[in-house]
This record gives sequence, structure tokens and C-alpha cells, in this order.
Amino acid sequence: MTDKARRKQIRDRLRLKAKEEFESSLPMTREKFKGLFDYLDSALQKEKCNDDHTLTIWFLNLIGVQNEGEVVGWLIDKNGYCDCEVLANVEDQFEN
Repeated sequence: MTDKARRKQIRDRLRLKAKEEFESSLPMTREKFKGLFDYLDSALQKEKCNDDHTLTIWFLNLIGVQNEGEVVGWLIDKNGYCDCEVLANVEDQFEN
């Protein structure tokens, strides 16, 4: 195996491991996150971000999420420090 092929194999394994770790870290389903992102996208077109998670928490309560604090903490860990940053910084991480 060439060095180039070996490096590609290592990169592929690292990407797969990162994806698996991301998936296992999710505090709720991908479908619920997609719903959250869609809701925030719509809501933030009508009102401004209050630099907090007001809209996120409202949506999580609406869909009956029991671990809202864990979800908000997870979003903050992923650079979603407020509702608009959830869209700007976290949604893209689900594109893989």
C-alpha cells in the first residue's frame, strides 16, 4: 500500500469515528433536531433572536422533550449559544 493510500485510509477511518461519536452524543433523535432547525428557521424570520434559547426551549417543550437541559447544554457545546447560533453553527454539523 502506498503512503498516499495509507493516509487516505487513516483519514477515512477518522471521519467514520468522528461521525459515530457525533451520532452517539445526540441527546435526542435527528428527526427532532431537524424539526428544531425548521422551527427556528421559520420563527427567526418573524422575530429577532433574544441572544438566548427561548425559542429552542419553547419548541422542545412543545414536542415533549424531557431532557431539555441536556439538549440545550449539548447545543452550547456545539457552539449554539443562542437560537440564531443553533441555526448558524449547529445545523451544519448534521449535513454529514
